[in-house]
Amino acid sequence: MSESVQRPPGLPDRLSLKGRRVLVTGAANGIGRATALCLAELGAELVVSDIASLDAVCEQLSSLGAVATAVRGDLREEAYCRDLISRGPYFAFANVAGVFQGLPGQSATEAFDFVMHVNVRAPVMLASTIIDQMAEAGEGYVVIVGSAAGRNGGASNEASLAYAAYAASKGGAHTLVRWLSRRAVGKGVLVNGVAPGVVRTPLFEKVSQTVTFDEKALPIGRLAEPSELGWPIAMMCTPMASYISGAILDVNGGTFVG
Repeated sequence: MSESVQRPPGLPDRLSLKGRRVLVTGAANGIGRATALCLAELGAELVVSDIASLDAVCEQLSSLGAVATAVRGDLREEAYCRDLISRGPYFAFANVAGVFQGLPGQSATEAFDFVMHVNVRAPVMLASTIIDQMAEAGEGYVVIVGSAAGRNGGASNEASLAYAAYAASKGGAHTLVRWLSRRAVGKGVLVNGVAPGVVRTPLFEKVSQTVTFDEKALPIGRLAEPSELGWPIAMMCTPMASYISGAILDVNGGTFVG
């Protein structure tokens, strides 16, 4: 008697995002791209955003059979943020976009303002309005990506004011998660954060040219791969996280324990 072929079961309803629209910022590379790909595997209909070209991630999403709309632009521009919001309503919003330091030629003050705008101001502008959209539907999930640096001041001994601004901005993102959570949870919208440690991304490769990270000094002994952040972020965008609100999920290989 031949054995019957056992097919893997479909996704549990609480993990499936089939037919549900999700916005991902910072989707061109790194953690943002990995997050978009993970969400696509869960069946999400995606709106992907970045200041960089989104062609590569859209090709990958297409290969997975995902429906995706690319909207390229600068999160510092209010018109661009309004455009992203208008493409809702969204079932989930993953704010992965972030910067480490200012642009070349900026003064210290300009660089500080740039980091704070992208890492703190843009997420609150987007999330606060998107939460109102979600509240009308009675359900929604928002994930804002912070950093272990916002928990412990950073994994490097780098003492520059630029690094201080980054750590402060990510600490601000964590506080933003809690502030939004308290105001959204009663409307059926759950807001949480994810705090990565050091992740092997194009941003890391650029930053590591000037900031020293000792990979062997990390408790787990290695850097994270982007997908190791993408899956936890994606999970927090699903009803699997239906009783989690205001939490910062530490995904950092033991860099911060608390």
